[in-house]
Amino acid sequence: MIEAVERLARILEQENLEWEVFYQFGRSGSFEIERETLERSQRKFYSGIGLRVGLKGRLGFSYITGLHPSDETLERLVRRTVKLAKVSEVPFRGFPSPKGVRTVGNLYDRRIDEIPFEEAHSMAIEYSELMRELKNGETLSGSFSLAVGTKGVVNSNGIELEERSTYMGVSAYAVVREPPGTGSYRQTYRSLQPQEELENAVRKAIDEARLSSRAKRLEAYSGELVLEPEAVSAIFDIFLANLYGDEIYHERSRFSKVGEEVGDFTLVDDSTLDGFPGSYSFDGEGVPGQRTVLVENGILRNFLLDHTYASFLAMESTGNAVRSFRSVPYIGTSNVVIETGDMELDDYEGIIVRKVFGEHTANPVSGDFSLTVELGYAVKNGELRPFKDNMLVGNVFELLKTLKPGKKAKRLSTFLSPRVLIEGRLV
Repeated sequence: MIEAVERLARILEQENLEWEVFYQFGRSGSFEIERETLERSQRKFYSGIGLRVGLKGRLGFSYITGLHPSDETLERLVRRTVKLAKVSEVPFRGFPSPKGVRTVGNLYDRRIDEIPFEEAHSMAIEYSELMRELKNGETLSGSFSLAVGTKGVVNSNGIELEERSTYMGVSAYAVVREPPGTGSYRQTYRSLQPQEELENAVRKAIDEARLSSRAKRLEAYSGELVLEPEAVSAIFDIFLANLYGDEIYHERSRFSKVGEEVGDFTLVDDSTLDGFPGSYSFDGEGVPGQRTVLVENGILRNFLLDHTYASFLAMESTGNAVRSFRSVPYIGTSNVVIETGDMELDDYEGIIVRKVFGEHTANPVSGDFSLTVELGYAVKNGELRPFKDNMLVGNVFELLKTLKPGKKAKRLSTFLSPRVLIEGRLV
């Protein structure tokens, strides 16, 4: 626990109220590359303390920036937060009590922590030079970022937790002018990656742009097709919107209870995966991270819950409270996993959809969607014919009833999924 939080806790202990302190500090270096040239470099530092108090069934929240406030500043923070609680309309359902927290491995890489900004800047320049070496008529852009941060939670029930983590992000974007085509690749990590991974990002973006430049609109099709993990992610974004505890409680979800049949797959939210970018040992309220089976063999088993909405729904928190020191907790995902199945889809011949966009326009409750195909391909006798600009249309709940997962999974940042076979329609 940092010294300022210790002083704040002593002030709060003199008050007749329940309280929670969430603090963060860290730094990042981000670099933007345009047309194979490093154009923008940015170094950021952040730190602050957020305070929630519960008073007569109502919740107050306020925060300060920085980690070296005076006692007077901390006392003003307490008075302001208490005042807000007195006039608040936000219900207070208590704060979590301490539970055993298992430390998740490989969330922190000292090498990232110890890289000076100047050295990170040099790495970004090398990345731009790599783009120039690998291009063959394409225009390449991208980004490179490194970060290290610490979060902590302390509350009046006895929770006192702190965790440090690191981050590395890489993206590449390729454009082919004639015929026009685009390709992109993005990945995130907890540890420092070798240059081979940067090279992989650029090559993936180039390969996709070349496919895209050859792509034509496909004739209308209805029947069996395969979705690659990028497209699977978009479909499950629509479905997951129905599993958030606040949406359940406020009746803005397709579902009202567990036990419903939704298909023949297993869907998991897991914050305990070693080294995954969405992992954590505890969430924004100090609840231990966990593996939550949301759908098991097609049956809805759980919702995504923070402490408050778990209390409203008479359930246990799943440790999915996400926040910064500037905000109250809200419900989010950690690492979303579609478990592998028995289908051999690596050498599938037929219609394959790699990327779609527009999932934010779908209606998550009705499940109706109309997604633009950014890239797909038809495979016949080993010959690949790319296509784009069709619409993948349908209803997510009907689609998921036909879903059959493949054998091999692929990670896309915090999403892990195999290819899946579905019954779908392209127009």
